[in-house]
Amino acid sequence: MADDRTGISKRVGSIAPSATLAVTNKAKALRAAGESVVGFGAGEPDFPTPDYIVEAAAEACRDPKNHRYGPAAGMPELREAIAAKTKRDSGYEVDPAQVIVTNGGKHAVYNALAAVVDPGDEVLIPTPYWTTYPEPVALAGGVTVPVMTDISSGFKASVEQLEAARTDRTKALIFVSPSNPSGAVYSREQVEAIGKWAAEHGIWVLTDEIYEHLVYDGHEFNSLPVVVPEAADRCIVVNGVAKTYAMTGWRVGWIIAPTEMAKSLTSLQSHQTSNVCNVAQVAAMAAVSGDLSAVQAMHAAFDRRRKTMHQMLSGMRGVECLAPEGAFYAFPSFEGLIGQTVAGTKIESTMQLADMALEQAKVAFVPGEAFGSPGYVRFSFALGDDDLGAGLGRLGDLLATQ
Repeated sequence: MADDRTGISKRVGSIAPSATLAVTNKAKALRAAGESVVGFGAGEPDFPTPDYIVEAAAEACRDPKNHRYGPAAGMPELREAIAAKTKRDSGYEVDPAQVIVTNGGKHAVYNALAAVVDPGDEVLIPTPYWTTYPEPVALAGGVTVPVMTDISSGFKASVEQLEAARTDRTKALIFVSPSNPSGAVYSREQVEAIGKWAAEHGIWVLTDEIYEHLVYDGHEFNSLPVVVPEAADRCIVVNGVAKTYAMTGWRVGWIIAPTEMAKSLTSLQSHQTSNVCNVAQVAAMAAVSGDLSAVQAMHAAFDRRRKTMHQMLSGMRGVECLAPEGAFYAFPSFEGLIGQTVAGTKIESTMQLADMALEQAKVAFVPGEAFGSPGYVRFSFALGDDDLGAGLGRLGDLLATQ
C-alpha cells in the first residue's frame, strides 16, 4: 500500500540510499565548495580506462549497427567473449547462452535475486556485506539473515555458522570472495566446504566475482562452481568490467546462470531495460578479450597502496587492521575508540566518528554500520598515493587528540 501523503509505495519507500555513494557525494560537494577533502569512500579505481578499450568504443560509435536495438541478453559476440574469459580466468566452462549482459554489477545482483527470491524466502548474507545486497532481497519480499563475522575470523563465515542460520525457509546464500568491504579471500578449502554445504541442502548461491583479479600476498581466487561442480546447477555468478578494467562508468556487468534460469532472466530484462548500450558492450568485449597487462599494472599500484594503508592504520590509536587479502578495501576495527575521547568528544559509534572526521579532518570514509558491522570502518585504497598518505595522516592526527 502506498504512503497516502506521497504516493510512494512502501516497497520503494523502504529502500535505504547507498551509504557509499552518499559519502562520496558529500565529499564531492565539499570539494566543490573549496574544501580539501580526501575521500576513502568510493569503490572506484582512479585510473582511466585503458586506451585500447576507449578506441574500440570510439570506433563502435561510428558504426550505424550500434545505433539500433540489440538482443536483450547482450551481443552474441560479447556473450561468447565472456564465456571464453570466464574459462580463461576461473576455469569455469559455460555456454554463451548462460550469459546475460546487464547494466552494471548492481543490475546483475538485482535481477539474479529477483529471479530466485519469493516472498518469505530467507537469504543468508555474511557480514560485513556490500550495502546493496539486502535491498533487492527486501524488494523481492525476502528476508536478509545476517551471518556475523568479525576481525577474529578474518571476516570469513564458517559452515557451522551458515548451518546455524539455516532454516526451512533458507533459499539462497550470497557469497563474495574477494570481499567488499572486508578484503577477505576465502581459501580453496573454505570455498569447497561452503559449496558442498549449499549443494547438500539445495541452497542457491549468488557468488559475486567482480574482484577476481585483485588478490595479494599469495592468496588465490577460487570460483565456487569450479571447486564444487555439483553446486553449479544452483549457482549464479555475477561479474563485470568495472573494477578490473577501471570501467565503473561504462555500466557493463553480467550474470552466468543455469540455462533455464538464464532464459527467465533474459525475459525479465527484455521488459525491464532491453539491451545494454551497444557502444559500452563493444568496449567490454575489447576489455575481456584483451590481455591482462593493464590489469597487472593497476594491481601493482593497488598492492603498494594496500601496504601503505595497512601500515598507517595499524599505527593509529585504538585501531586494529588486518592486511587486506583482496579487492581494494581495508576494514579496520575502531572498537578501541568507542567510549574514548577524540578531540574533546566522547565517541559513541563509528557513524559519529565518520561525521567528525569529515567535519574536522576533511577525511571521508564509510562507517561499518552501512555494512552490518558497527565498530568497523571501510577505507578504499583506490585513490592516488599522495591523497592516501595525506588523508590517513590527517585522520591519525585527529585520533591522537584526546
